[in-house]
Amino acid sequence: MTGSAPDPGVLAAYSLSTPQDVFALRRTGQSAAEALGMDRQDQVRFATALSELGRDRLGCEELTVTFALPVDAERMLTVAFAWTGGTKAGPDLEPASRLLHRVRHEAGAARQRIVAEHPLPESWTDGPDARSTVVAALRRHASPTLTDDLRAQTRDLITALEETRAQREELRRLNEELEETNRGVLALYTELSQELEETNSGVVALHAELEEKSARLRETSEAKTRFWRNISHELRTPVNAVVALTRLLLAPGSSPLTDEQRRQLSLIDTSGQSLLALVGDLLDVAKAEAGQLEVSAAPTDLRALLAQLGAVMRNTGLSDVTLLMPRSSELPVAVTDEALLTRILRNLLSNALKFTEKGEVRLDVRVEPPRMFFTVTDTGVGIPEAELSRVFEEFYQVRGPLQRVHRGTGLGLPYARTLTEILGGTLRLSSTPGAGTRVEVELPFTPAPPPPPPSPENTP
Repeated sequence: MTGSAPDPGVLAAYSLSTPQDVFALRRTGQSAAEALGMDRQDQVRFATALSELGRDRLGCEELTVTFALPVDAERMLTVAFAWTGGTKAGPDLEPASRLLHRVRHEAGAARQRIVAEHPLPESWTDGPDARSTVVAALRRHASPTLTDDLRAQTRDLITALEETRAQREELRRLNEELEETNRGVLALYTELSQELEETNSGVVALHAELEEKSARLRETSEAKTRFWRNISHELRTPVNAVVALTRLLLAPGSSPLTDEQRRQLSLIDTSGQSLLALVGDLLDVAKAEAGQLEVSAAPTDLRALLAQLGAVMRNTGLSDVTLLMPRSSELPVAVTDEALLTRILRNLLSNALKFTEKGEVRLDVRVEPPRMFFTVTDTGVGIPEAELSRVFEEFYQVRGPLQRVHRGTGLGLPYARTLTEILGGTLRLSSTPGAGTRVEVELPFTPAPPPPPPSPENTP
């Protein structure tokens, strides 16, 4: 096996003509791989692949092998087998392809080649000294005998077996750790499953308890509604009788009364009417909660509704409080429930007048299709911030000096909001203690359809 180095990229070139040359090629390839810094397994793989390729092509005419490290190219160690002819069939590249990075056959007109490439280790740094070390390794081995090659292969095999045994021990240790980890994971999964099952049982029990309490609350609410409805009906009959008899006594054709009697009967009439209105409100609240309060939408003249409401409310206010109602003659005719809208505004104005000692109570109206807004503002005592979240609770009343003077049921605001929501709107309240309260009712606005044109029969 003779060698030469014809160009800078080529490290060494040898001719292969005898089996001893193939044995030497194996040792030379392993030495070169070691000099380049490949690990033990890569060294054996690289040397074995070269030995297989050399043995496959042995007997071809002018067979040579060249080791090269191309300059300014990818980091690859290239080994090229070249020959001119011979009686052998095409090369078998499959065994070497399993051991090396890339193997290819190049068939030329004069010579054929097998080019085998393997990547260089990251630790190897190219340079004149590094290349000289590889060249020295390539020239280190003389042509060995078959016995020497078999001994070398045996040593390589023993080394590979030792490495395999060490890897088997490491794999066994890793398997034991994995089994232990799996046992821990399984125990944790079992524990979490038990905790989850206990939690689910608790959630089911809690859900059942909530269902039971919800059913009780519904029954209580239905009982309360039935009570309100029944008591309202029971109260309405005697109150109607009181109001009717009082008006008969006060009628012009009745027996003459003294001034004191007439004054007392007027007080009875006023109280009876207030009590009758309260009973009606209670009955409406009961119907609303039971879902039995129906909306009767019809064309409603807002100007006429507000004028009538203002006349009624001015008779109930204090002398030091001015009630300001809209005077606009351009208020439209809207399709809504006139009775429910009147009750909403009456409750809001009544509340404002009760808790305003002096100043004014104002009702403003604006229509911005498809919504209309009714805003009641007053200069009264206002509501503390801590109480704002509770003023819509049924029967709740804000404590204060005016509350003792004007006792009520605490249903005004809840009733007004319930009716507003039935009409498809919202009610918003804001207040400042000592400065007054502002309540805005926002409702859908549907304009009334225009009146039909007169029929030809009625046209003169």
